[in-house]
Amino acid sequence: MAQVTLQGKPCRINGELPEVGAVAPDFRLTDVDLVDVGLKDLGGKALLSVVPSLDTPVCATSAQVFNEAATQRSCAFVVVSADLPFAMSRFCTGAGLGKVRVLSMMRSRQFAEDYGVLITEGPLAGVAARAVIVIDGEGRVAYTELVGEIGDEPDYQAALKVLDALG
Repeated sequence: MAQVTLQGKPCRINGELPEVGAVAPDFRLTDVDLVDVGLKDLGGKALLSVVPSLDTPVCATSAQVFNEAATQRSCAFVVVSADLPFAMSRFCTGAGLGKVRVLSMMRSRQFAEDYGVLITEGPLAGVAARAVIVIDGEGRVAYTELVGEIGDEPDYQAALKVLDALG
C-alpha cells in the first residue's frame, strides 16, 4: 500500500497505480450532464489528472495547465475528482476551461480503488490522491505519477512528453 502526505502528515492510500504497460482499468464516472462515462467513451489516448477537489488552488492550477496543453493536442484531457458535477461545471465555466473534460466519482469510489489512489486514512479519507495517468490509444497505461505531497503539483512536462511521444 502506498502513502502520500498532506502538509507532511501521512495519508494512506488503498494500493498502487497501475503499472506502465498494463491494460488501464475501465471505469464509470459521471460528467457534468449526469451521464456515466467509461474509458472507451474517451475515444483513444487520454491524460487523466486525478485531483482531490477542484475547489483547491493546486487542483485548480492543474486543471488550468492541462486545459492549456489540451489546446495543442488531440486526445482526451480529463480531470477526475470527488466534486459534484454541478460544482465542476461552475468551476470550468468560471475559469474558462473548455478543453478539459471533468468527471466525478460521486456515484462510486470504484475508479479510485481500481487506480490505487483512494485515500483511506487521514483528513481526506474518501477522496483521491493527486495523480496523473496517460493511457495510449490501445488502452494501455503509458505513464503514471502519484504526487507524494497532496499539496504539490504534478510533473506536467513529464506527462506531456510521454503523451506527445505516443503520436
